Formats: sequence, C-alpha cells, structure tokens
Amino acid sequence: MTRRARFSASTKRALVDVAEQLFTEHGYTATSLDAIVAGADVTKGALYHHFSGKQAIFEAAFERVESRATSGISEATDGHRDPWAKAQAGLRAFLGAVQEPAYRQIVIADGPSVLGHERFREQEERSTYAIVDEIVRSVLTSDEWDLDPEMLDTFTRIFFGAMSAAGGSVAASEDPAAAAARVEAAIGFILAGLQQLLESGAAPTSRT
Repeated sequence: MTRRARFSASTKRALVDVAEQLFTEHGYTATSLDAIVAGADVTKGALYHHFSGKQAIFEAAFERVESRATSGISEATDGHRDPWAKAQAGLRAFLGAVQEPAYRQIVIADGPSVLGHERFREQEERSTYAIVDEIVRSVLTSDEWDLDPEMLDTFTRIFFGAMSAAGGSVAASEDPAAAAARVEAAIGFILAGLQQLLESGAAPTSRT
C-alpha cells in the first residue's frame, strides 16, 4: 500500500470512528456532518471523497457495529462441540451484544428508520442471521432428525425472528441486563423443548 493509500484509509477509519461515537451518543438525527469532520479533524471534502453523505457514513458505522457483534457471537460459539452448549453460548453472546450502547442506538434505534425496513433486513441477514442459521442448523441436524431443507429454513427464520424481536426488547429496555436474563430463560425453555423432541424421535417435517 502506498503512503497516499495508507493516509486515505486512515482518514476513512477516523471518520467512521468519530461517526460511530457521535451516532451512539446523540443518535442519527442530532449528529451533523460538521461535527463528524470536526471530530476527525478533516475537511468536508475529505469526507465526501469516501462517503456520499450522512446516510453513507451511518451505513459504514452500522456495518462495523454489526460485524463486531457477529464476531463476538462467533468467538463465543467456537470450541463448543455440543450443539446445545453452542446454541446457549451464541444466545448469551447475542444478548450481550444488544446491550452495548452502539448496538442499541445505531442498529436497533436508528437502523430501521435510516436504512429503511428492506435494507435493514438485508444488512441483518448478511451478519447476525448467518450466525443464527449456523446455530439452528447445528442443533437440528445433531442427531437423527431428517429435516428437509425447507423445514430447516423455516426453523431458522422463525428462530431468527424471535431473536431479533427479543434483541429489540432488550435494547429498548430501561434495565437491559434484567431483560436479557428473561430472554435467555425464555429461549432456554424453547431449546430444551427442541432437545426433548429430538431425543424422543418426534421429528417435524414440512408435511406435519
């Protein structure tokens, strides 16, 4: 990488650093481009060299926060051979992520309105959805269940919908830690029920 390229990458990183901090502290609406360039100590021209505007730099901050959460969940599930332990570890990491101030404000509070519902869902499905899909599939294919691909996909989407709704309720709660504990207990019951079904051999199919 040339010196000019390194400087350009450093400038872009500084802009996203400051944008993430300001969006977290003040929200999207109350954060101005002037504040971002001042915090990064660059010109507006430098900002427009990397981003088309405020929404574009928000998207960069959003993707970084989502990526950080996804990495945390992946790290938490690594090393667990037992799929049920892996699922619990992933759930716990997810609930930890949604309590982070940046995730609460940028992803949960501002994400849907700034990106729009469809774009927001696309972003989610490229990150946290992929992790949930891996966890659900590892649980549902861990024994003798012979689920067809359509049923596996249905389970994943239902579970992801529940996780997303639960994450939103935790992020919006006045007591996120208590809300997360309730969610963990509730989804723990669901996982326990699935485990009992698996052990009994009562496998669901797309025809039942």
